[in-house]
Amino acid sequence: MSSGPESLEDAGHLVGVPDEFQRLWTPHRMAYIQAGPEPLREECPFCEAPKFPDAERLIVARGETAYVLLNLFPYNSGHMLVCPYRHIATYDQATAEEVTEIGELTQTAMRVLREVSRCDGFNLGMNQGAVAGAGVDAHLHQHVVPRWTSDANFFPIIAKTKALPQLLGEVRDAVAHAWPR
Repeated sequence: MSSGPESLEDAGHLVGVPDEFQRLWTPHRMAYIQAGPEPLREECPFCEAPKFPDAERLIVARGETAYVLLNLFPYNSGHMLVCPYRHIATYDQATAEEVTEIGELTQTAMRVLREVSRCDGFNLGMNQGAVAGAGVDAHLHQHVVPRWTSDANFFPIIAKTKALPQLLGEVRDAVAHAWPR
């Protein structure tokens, strides 16, 4: 089979009813959808992650009191979480050492993402409690979400879909490689 433009098929000739819409197939999201509103919650995912090899749990950096990993269900490519190792629910329960390291890791995550992905800005935040939107409300975590001037589109608003241009493993490798030692 040829890999040139002559091998491309018009989607109107494929199985199904042709229409004017393009389809964005994201089969990797099925694990999240099938898990329901409380995915992977037999154990705290943020307590379990550090017990495994970094690449297996998408960890990009480890500190003394906190670590950084990619979000398994990211808003954008490079969406990271900064978590204390200690199982605490809210920011006011963190020690001074944890607060300092969470802040330092957040700053480093921003610097690395600027270098690796050339993002234009960030959303940073901690959702404290389920009522505030925390998906894992029992374990504190800081979101570091890279943003680009061109990343706004209709998918999140109309289709509740986010187009992610890179696989998580590729993003993890790039970020971990660029993280200062």
